[in-house]
Amino acid sequence: MITKLVIVGSKGRMGQTILQCIAEDQNFAVLKAVDVDSPSLEPGISGAHALIEFAMHSATRESLEKCLAHGVPAIIGTTGHTEEELRNIRQAAEKIPVVFTSNFSTGMNLLFYLVRRTAETLGDEFDQEVIEMHHRMKKDAPSGSALTLAQVLADVKNKPLSVLLKHGRSGETGARSRDEIGIHALRGGGVVGDHRVIFSAMGEQLELSHRAFSRETFARGALRAAKWAVGRPPGLYSMLDVLGLSNKTG
Repeated sequence: MITKLVIVGSKGRMGQTILQCIAEDQNFAVLKAVDVDSPSLEPGISGAHALIEFAMHSATRESLEKCLAHGVPAIIGTTGHTEEELRNIRQAAEKIPVVFTSNFSTGMNLLFYLVRRTAETLGDEFDQEVIEMHHRMKKDAPSGSALTLAQVLADVKNKPLSVLLKHGRSGETGARSRDEIGIHALRGGGVVGDHRVIFSAMGEQLELSHRAFSRETFARGALRAAKWAVGRPPGLYSMLDVLGLSNKTG
Protein backbone atom coordinates (compact mmCIF):
# COMPACT_ATOMS: atom_id res chain seq x y z
CA MET A 1 0.00 0.00 0.00
CA ILE A 2 1.22 3.48 -0.86
CA THR A 3 1.10 5.76 2.20
CA LYS A 4 -0.32 9.12 1.15
CA LEU A 5 1.02 12.07 3.11
CA VAL A 6 0.51 15.75 3.81
CA ILE A 7 3.75 17.57 4.66
CA VAL A 8 3.69 20.74 6.79
CA GLY A 9 6.87 22.82 6.77
CA SER A 10 7.75 21.82 3.22
CA LYS A 11 10.22 24.66 2.59
CA GLY A 12 12.29 24.07 5.70
CA ARG A 13 15.39 21.92 5.90
CA MET A 14 13.54 18.91 7.23
CA GLY A 15 10.56 19.42 4.93
CA GLN A 16 12.80 19.48 1.88
CA THR A 17 14.64 16.37 3.05
CA ILE A 18 11.37 14.49 3.60
CA LEU A 19 10.14 15.43 0.14
CA GLN A 20 13.41 14.21 -1.35
CA CYS A 21 13.17 10.88 0.50
CA ILE A 22 9.57 10.42 -0.64
CA ALA A 23 10.59 11.05 -4.25
CA GLU A 24 13.06 8.18 -3.92
CA ASP A 25 10.63 5.75 -2.24
CA GLN A 26 7.70 4.25 -4.15
CA ASN A 27 5.95 3.32 -0.88
CA PHE A 28 5.00 6.97 -0.23
CA ALA A 29 3.23 9.76 -2.09
CA VAL A 30 2.66 13.45 -1.31
CA LEU A 31 -0.93 14.67 -1.54
CA LYS A 32 -0.09 18.19 -0.38
CA ALA A 33 2.96 20.10 0.87
CA VAL A 34 2.47 23.43 2.63
CA ASP A 35 4.58 25.98 4.46
CA VAL A 36 4.02 29.11 6.54
CA ASP A 37 3.37 31.20 3.43
CA SER A 38 0.75 28.71 2.15
CA PRO A 39 -0.88 27.47 5.34
CA SER A 40 -4.12 25.97 3.99
CA LEU A 41 -4.26 22.18 4.21
CA GLU A 42 -7.48 21.98 2.21
CA PRO A 43 -8.02 20.28 -0.13
CA GLY A 44 -5.75 17.26 0.18
CA ILE A 45 -5.77 16.22 3.79
CA SER A 46 -9.09 14.39 3.50
CA GLY A 47 -7.45 11.70 1.37
CA ALA A 48 -4.25 11.42 3.41
CA HIS A 49 -3.14 8.48 5.51
CA ALA A 50 -1.00 10.72 7.76
CA LEU A 51 0.33 14.25 8.22
CA ILE A 52 4.00 14.96 8.94
CA GLU A 53 4.90 18.31 10.47
CA PHE A 54 8.34 19.88 10.86
CA ALA A 55 7.56 23.58 11.17
CA MET A 56 7.26 26.41 13.67
CA HIS A 57 5.61 25.34 16.92
CA SER A 58 2.81 27.85 16.29
CA ALA A 59 1.73 25.80 13.24
CA THR A 60 0.97 22.66 15.21
CA ARG A 61 -2.47 23.76 16.38
CA GLU A 62 -3.81 24.08 12.82
CA SER A 63 -2.21 20.82 11.79
CA LEU A 64 -3.92 19.02 14.66
CA GLU A 65 -7.27 20.69 14.00
CA LYS A 66 -7.24 19.46 10.41
CA CYS A 67 -6.11 15.99 11.44
CA LEU A 68 -8.91 15.81 14.00
CA ALA A 69 -11.49 16.95 11.47
CA HIS A 70 -10.51 14.20 9.02
CA GLY A 71 -9.33 11.44 11.38
CA VAL A 72 -5.77 11.60 10.07
CA PRO A 73 -2.79 10.50 12.23
CA ALA A 74 -0.32 13.29 13.04
CA ILE A 75 3.45 12.86 13.04
CA ILE A 76 4.89 15.86 14.89
CA GLY A 77 8.62 16.56 14.72
CA THR A 78 8.36 20.26 15.56
CA THR A 79 10.00 21.33 18.84
CA GLY A 80 9.87 24.37 21.11
CA HIS A 81 6.15 24.13 21.99
CA THR A 82 4.64 26.16 24.81
CA GLU A 83 2.83 24.44 27.67
CA GLU A 84 -0.50 25.30 26.06
CA GLU A 85 0.61 23.84 22.74
CA LEU A 86 1.79 20.67 24.46
CA ARG A 87 -1.61 20.43 26.11
CA ASN A 88 -3.26 20.67 22.68
CA ILE A 89 -1.11 17.79 21.44
CA ARG A 90 -2.11 15.60 24.40
CA GLN A 91 -5.77 16.43 23.89
CA ALA A 92 -5.61 15.61 20.17
CA ALA A 93 -4.04 12.25 21.01
CA GLU A 94 -7.23 11.29 22.83
CA LYS A 95 -9.00 11.16 19.45
CA ILE A 96 -6.33 10.35 16.83
CA PRO A 97 -2.92 8.66 16.76
CA VAL A 98 -0.19 11.25 17.38
CA VAL A 99 3.48 10.30 17.12
CA PHE A 100 5.29 13.13 18.89
CA THR A 101 9.02 13.02 19.49
CA SER A 102 11.95 15.39 19.64
CA ASN A 103 14.00 13.16 17.36
CA PHE A 104 12.97 10.61 14.72
CA SER A 105 16.42 9.07 14.33
CA THR A 106 16.50 5.33 15.08
CA GLY A 107 19.93 5.68 16.65
CA MET A 108 18.89 8.63 18.79
CA ASN A 109 15.90 6.76 20.15
CA LEU A 110 18.15 3.86 21.05
CA LEU A 111 20.25 6.44 22.90
CA PHE A 112 17.16 7.47 24.90
CA TYR A 113 16.69 3.81 25.82
CA LEU A 114 20.37 3.25 26.71
CA VAL A 115 20.56 6.43 28.81
CA ARG A 116 17.60 5.26 30.88
CA ARG A 117 19.11 1.84 31.45
CA THR A 118 22.52 3.34 32.26
CA ALA A 119 21.08 5.81 34.77
CA GLU A 120 19.11 3.04 36.45
CA THR A 121 22.22 0.87 36.71
CA LEU A 122 24.72 3.51 37.84
CA GLY A 123 22.45 5.24 40.34
CA ASP A 124 23.13 8.49 42.17
CA GLU A 125 26.87 7.94 42.54
CA PHE A 126 27.36 9.26 39.00
CA ASP A 127 26.86 12.94 38.11
CA GLN A 128 24.97 13.53 34.86
CA GLU A 129 25.59 16.15 32.17
CA VAL A 130 23.91 16.58 28.75
CA ILE A 131 25.75 18.37 25.93
CA GLU A 132 24.33 19.14 22.49
CA MET A 133 25.55 20.96 19.40
CA HIS A 134 23.61 22.07 16.32
CA HIS A 135 24.02 24.33 13.30
CA ARG A 136 24.09 28.09 13.74
CA MET A 137 20.57 28.51 12.27
CA LYS A 138 18.75 26.46 14.93
CA LYS A 139 16.26 28.71 16.71
CA ASP A 140 15.56 26.88 19.98
CA ALA A 141 17.96 25.89 22.74
CA PRO A 142 18.53 23.47 24.29
CA SER A 143 17.45 21.11 21.54
CA GLY A 144 14.31 19.07 22.00
CA SER A 145 16.40 15.90 21.99
CA ALA A 146 18.69 17.22 24.73
CA LEU A 147 15.65 18.06 26.85
CA THR A 148 14.31 14.56 26.21
CA LEU A 149 17.59 13.08 27.42
CA ALA A 150 17.43 15.26 30.52
CA GLN A 151 13.81 14.22 31.08
CA VAL A 152 14.83 10.56 30.91
CA LEU A 153 17.42 11.20 33.62
CA ALA A 154 14.91 13.08 35.76
CA ASP A 155 12.36 10.29 35.38
CA VAL A 156 14.88 7.78 36.72
CA LYS A 157 15.47 10.07 39.70
CA ASN A 158 11.69 10.36 40.07
CA LYS A 159 11.92 14.12 40.46
CA PRO A 160 10.65 17.05 38.34
CA LEU A 161 13.09 18.09 35.62
CA SER A 162 12.38 21.76 36.36
CA VAL A 163 13.89 21.29 39.82
CA LEU A 164 17.00 19.42 38.66
CA LEU A 165 17.98 21.19 35.44
CA LYS A 166 21.01 23.52 35.35
CA HIS A 167 21.49 25.50 32.11
CA GLY A 168 25.25 25.95 31.92
CA ARG A 169 27.21 27.45 34.80
CA SER A 170 28.74 30.83 35.46
CA GLY A 171 30.25 32.62 38.43
CA GLU A 172 30.23 31.33 42.00
CA THR A 173 27.93 28.36 41.57
CA GLY A 174 29.13 26.42 44.59
CA ALA A 175 29.72 22.69 44.63
CA ARG A 176 27.67 20.57 42.26
CA SER A 177 24.67 18.97 43.95
CA ARG A 178 24.19 15.23 43.61
CA ASP A 179 20.83 15.42 41.86
CA GLU A 180 21.32 18.26 39.40
CA ILE A 181 21.32 17.57 35.67
CA GLY A 182 23.57 19.90 33.70
CA ILE A 183 22.59 20.82 30.14
CA HIS A 184 24.71 22.75 27.67
CA ALA A 185 23.80 24.01 24.17
CA LEU A 186 26.48 24.70 21.56
CA ARG A 187 25.81 26.33 18.19
CA GLY A 188 28.03 26.64 15.13
CA GLY A 189 28.55 25.92 11.47
CA GLY A 190 26.42 23.26 9.80
CA VAL A 191 26.32 20.61 12.53
CA VAL A 192 23.23 18.46 11.94
CA GLY A 193 23.03 17.20 15.51
CA ASP A 194 25.42 15.94 18.21
CA HIS A 195 24.22 14.73 21.62
CA ARG A 196 26.25 13.43 24.54
CA VAL A 197 25.34 12.25 28.01
CA ILE A 198 28.23 12.06 30.47
CA PHE A 199 28.08 10.00 33.67
CA SER A 200 30.94 10.94 36.01
CA ALA A 201 31.94 9.43 39.35
CA MET A 202 35.07 9.71 41.49
CA GLY A 203 37.56 7.66 39.49
CA GLU A 204 35.67 6.84 36.30
CA GLN A 205 33.48 8.32 33.56
CA LEU A 206 31.08 6.85 31.05
CA GLU A 207 29.85 8.68 27.96
CA LEU A 208 26.99 7.80 25.61
CA SER A 209 26.67 9.78 22.39
CA HIS A 210 24.93 10.04 19.04
CA ARG A 211 25.98 12.04 16.00
CA ALA A 212 23.78 12.70 12.99
CA PHE A 213 25.55 13.37 9.71
CA SER A 214 22.48 13.82 7.51
CA ARG A 215 18.90 14.97 7.98
CA GLU A 216 17.85 11.90 6.01
CA THR A 217 18.05 9.84 9.20
CA PHE A 218 15.29 12.00 10.72
CA ALA A 219 13.25 12.09 7.52
CA ARG A 220 13.28 8.33 7.06
CA GLY A 221 12.37 7.86 10.72
CA ALA A 222 9.38 10.18 10.28
CA LEU A 223 8.25 8.23 7.21
CA ARG A 224 8.57 5.00 9.17
CA ALA A 225 6.45 6.52 11.93
CA ALA A 226 3.81 7.67 9.45
CA LYS A 227 3.47 4.19 7.96
CA TRP A 228 3.33 2.67 11.46
CA ALA A 229 0.61 5.10 12.66
CA VAL A 230 -1.90 4.17 9.97
CA GLY A 231 -4.72 2.19 11.56
CA ARG A 232 -3.45 2.64 15.14
CA PRO A 233 -5.91 3.53 17.90
CA PRO A 234 -5.86 7.07 19.32
CA GLY A 235 -2.96 7.74 21.63
CA LEU A 236 0.18 9.76 22.22
CA TYR A 237 3.04 7.69 20.82
CA SER A 238 6.79 8.17 20.61
CA MET A 239 9.42 6.76 18.30
CA LEU A 240 10.08 4.14 20.97
CA ASP A 241 6.60 2.80 20.26
CA VAL A 242 7.35 2.76 16.54
CA LEU A 243 10.54 0.80 17.20
CA GLY A 244 8.85 -1.61 19.62
CA LEU A 245 10.92 -0.44 22.60
CA SER A 246 8.26 1.27 24.69
CA ASN A 247 7.51 -1.81 26.79
CA LYS A 248 11.18 -1.89 27.75
CA THR A 249 11.52 1.73 28.86
CA GLY A 250 9.12 1.94 31.75
